[in-house]
Amino acid sequence: MTETLSTLQLHLEPDDNERLASLCGQFDDHLRQVERRLGVEIAHRGNNFTLMGADRATAAAAHVLKSLFDATLDEMITPERVHLTLQESNVEAMLATGSERSMAVFRTKRGVIRPRGANQHRYLENISRHDINFGIGPAGTGKTYLAVACAVAALEREEVRRLILARPAVEAGEKLGFLPGDMAQKVDPYLRPLYDALYEMLGFERVAKLMERQVIEVAPLAFMRGRTLNDSFIILDEAQNTTVEQIKMFLTRVGFGSKAVVTGDITQIDLPRNKESGLRHILEVLKDVEGITFTFFGAQDVVRHPLVQRIVAAYEAYELAKPTQPHDR
Repeated sequence: MTETLSTLQLHLEPDDNERLASLCGQFDDHLRQVERRLGVEIAHRGNNFTLMGADRATAAAAHVLKSLFDATLDEMITPERVHLTLQESNVEAMLATGSERSMAVFRTKRGVIRPRGANQHRYLENISRHDINFGIGPAGTGKTYLAVACAVAALEREEVRRLILARPAVEAGEKLGFLPGDMAQKVDPYLRPLYDALYEMLGFERVAKLMERQVIEVAPLAFMRGRTLNDSFIILDEAQNTTVEQIKMFLTRVGFGSKAVVTGDITQIDLPRNKESGLRHILEVLKDVEGITFTFFGAQDVVRHPLVQRIVAAYEAYELAKPTQPHDR
């Protein structure tokens, strides 16, 4: 059963500005560390704290903050000390298995990300509980963005050692011709939406450092063949533009300790007419396979400009109304 979101008020005594500064860290970095681990949002004015999140997650956060504040009496708090306190407090046991994560909030440079609507909640629940997940639906429903948020959260919680983000290199109805530069520069335009989500959630400098250390790898799908990906969070975006052979190859790369999320929109296929979409094919092949989940989004789930929702709904109505053509894929 999904736990409800709640707000918990916490006052730490005594009122001591030096101890408070030690607890919070520079620019509240220690509070952000607790937020990422427990999936809560923490705000404070002086020694009065407001904790927002799932019931048991906010209770666990309050316990950790009290322990850290007590420790400020004898020591300066460091990120390492916060990590040890989270470990020693056995916070994972204080949380229900998976429920809080599905209700988690994700803090980014621009604010806090929360799932909106029943489908997004279900999507996050599926990702937290299963190793291979599909998010299928129109543009603007948060499929890729939420998948990247889950991947970043898993990396922050040290559940995986690296993030691998892939897309097929297929133009959207245009022929771009020869692209100058090395291989990374040639595929960069296709992977730009994944970069944008990472930059928003982690910041440009941190993403650059993690990519330099190969903790984050952004690669075209063609580079995945022959690899076995262990202890990784793997996202395949725009999967409607994979062929049957490509998506099979991708899914068989998943190794031990890894989680894969595949996103796509089967109404926007840019493959040549003689190529079947791997994503559409996989809906039939894997629909009854245990341990694999499918979350389907519709026009009602669009979280962009209201006109986008109306455009998607209009296209859905048009496709339903027109007769089926022999060449339809």
